[in-house]
Amino acid sequence: MNFTSYHKLFEEILNSEKQQAPYDKADYLNYTKLNFSRTSRWLKQTEIKDEIKHFFGTIKQVQNWVLITEPWCGDAAHSVPFIYLLSQLSDKIKLKIQLRDFGSEIENYLTNGGKSIPILIIRNEENQDLAVWGPRPAKCQELFLEMKTKELDFEQQKIELQNWYNMDKGQSIIEELIRILKGI
Repeated sequence: MNFTSYHKLFEEILNSEKQQAPYDKADYLNYTKLNFSRTSRWLKQTEIKDEIKHFFGTIKQVQNWVLITEPWCGDAAHSVPFIYLLSQLSDKIKLKIQLRDFGSEIENYLTNGGKSIPILIIRNEENQDLAVWGPRPAKCQELFLEMKTKELDFEQQKIELQNWYNMDKGQSIIEELIRILKGI
């Protein structure tokens, strides 16, 4: 699916009278409400710097970006909007979104044996993998692993990660993706 379809999926989930799994569980539906709000906020508030626009304008080879995600994923709410916005800066980038739990390629891109998302796969025109990014910016992943080591409860982890994303404002993911693209 494309990003527009993905964003509409949020609305369909939130406006549906009869929810399908996993959104029939209150926690998943609440996560999705929060994530729709966060995604929408990043899309409205983000201003891409001119030097980043210029860099993406210099991409010469077609890139197929495959983004594996889900509307209920908190990390995705803070990464997917930036991936989408960056993909729009070059007509050489084609972004497709796969839902992790419905026929995605996630089994080929596990994180420490788990199906962590979001995962961005950058492929060439022949659909050969050039790079894989995810499930979080490196500094955020370090924070997450530190919290797991300290055995912080899930609610505290969510608060700490939310605070990190709000302070970072997408800069880490933008910088990491530029580094990756410069390397391919």
